[in-house]
Amino acid sequence: MRKFRVLIYISSLLIAVSMSTLSYAQTMVDPSAKKQQNFAECKVSLAQIASQQGVSETRIAAEIPNLMQVPKVLEYDRNQPEFVQTFPSYYSARVNKWRIEKGRKALIENQEFLTGLTKKYGIPGHYLLAFWGLETNFGTYKGKMSTLDSLATLACDPRRSDYFTGELMLALKLMDRESLSKEQMIGSWAGAMGHTQFMPTAYTKYAIDGDGDGKADLWNSEKDALTSAANFLNQLGWKPGLRWGREVLLPADFNYASVTNERKPVSHWSDLHITKADGRTIGQSDIPSKLIVPAGYKGPVFLTYHNFNVILRWNNSEFYGIAVGQLANRILGNDELSKPLPELPKYSINQMAQMQRKLNGMGINVGGADGIIGPATRAGIREFQDRNNMIADGFPSTATFNAILAF
Repeated sequence: MRKFRVLIYISSLLIAVSMSTLSYAQTMVDPSAKKQQNFAECKVSLAQIASQQGVSETRIAAEIPNLMQVPKVLEYDRNQPEFVQTFPSYYSARVNKWRIEKGRKALIENQEFLTGLTKKYGIPGHYLLAFWGLETNFGTYKGKMSTLDSLATLACDPRRSDYFTGELMLALKLMDRESLSKEQMIGSWAGAMGHTQFMPTAYTKYAIDGDGDGKADLWNSEKDALTSAANFLNQLGWKPGLRWGREVLLPADFNYASVTNERKPVSHWSDLHITKADGRTIGQSDIPSKLIVPAGYKGPVFLTYHNFNVILRWNNSEFYGIAVGQLANRILGNDELSKPLPELPKYSINQMAQMQRKLNGMGINVGGADGIIGPATRAGIREFQDRNNMIADGFPSTATFNAILAF
C-alpha cells in the first residue's frame, strides 16, 4: 500500500513536470525556465530514490514537492575559499586574534567538560575548540540557509550529484529520527548543520547526547556538539598523544623536488637537515610524515602526521587542516608562525584550469583541469620547475605561471 501511494505521488509530480515542459516549449522566453524545469525533473528522481531508500511516505510527500533550487548555493560551490584563496589570505582570516582569544577563554570555561571528553575519546580539548571556532565562530554563526534546499540544489547539479543525493536522503531520515522540521534545519550552503557543522552522514553516525537530556541537538547544545565532534574524530582514527604536525625550517640548499605526496619517516626529513621552527632537531623517529609547502619557498613549511589526515576527513583541504592545527596550537598558548606570510598572486579557477591543461599537454599528468590546486597539481608544478631549473617548490608563482603558459 505504501509503495502504491508513493507511486501515485511520483506520478502527480511527473504530470506537473510534463505540464511545465509544455509551457516551457510554448513560451521559450525565460532562460531560467529551463533550469527550473530541470530541477522539477530532478525532484521526481529524488522522490523515487527516497522511496527506494526507505524514507517515509509522509516525509517524501511533505518535503520533496516544496524543495527549492538556490542559485546562490551553486555560486558558493564554485568559489569555495579553499579553491580560490591563497594560503596567506586563507590562514590570516581564520587563525586570527579574535578566535585565539575566544578559544583560550572557552578552554578555561569548559576545562572540566573538555578534560572528560579527552579521557573518553582521546581528543585534546584545544583541538575540539579549534574545529568549533573555524566552523561557526564558537557557535555565533551556524549558517542561515535551508539544509534541505541546499542539499537538493547540489544533488541536482552534476558536479557531485551522487554525494549530495545521499546526504539529502539521510537528512530526510534525520527529520523523522530527531523530530526535526525544515525550519529548524538551517546551516551552511553545503548542508552542514549545527555548532560543528556536521553533514547529515556525520550527524547520523556520530552525533551523541552530551548534556544528558536524551537527544543529540547539534544546533542548541554546545555539549552535544563538542561530544559529537570528539566521537567523530575518535571514530575517524585519531591517535591520542600524537600531534597534528608542526612548522619546520628547511635548509637553504633544500631540494624541493624531493617533496612528494608519499609519507616518509621523520628520520628521513631529519637526515635532510630539516629542523623544528626553533632550530632544534625533529629527531629520528619512524613516525610517517608528509612535508607541505602551501605558500612557496618564501612561506612557512609544515611537517604533518597521521592526525592531520584525520582532520582532512572532516574537510579535505590542506589549508583547512593547517588552520585547525595552528589554531589549536595558539589556543594552547604556543607561539605564532616563525616565518611571515608572503604576498602571493591570486589566481582564478579558470586561470588554474588553463595552467593544468598546459601541464597535461606537456605530458605532466595533473589529472583533470578543475582549477583546484591539489597534491597532483603541486607535484606537476614541481616537475615543471625542476625541468626548467626553477626552485621546485610546487607553488605557482607569477614567474612559474607565466612560464607554464608560455609553452
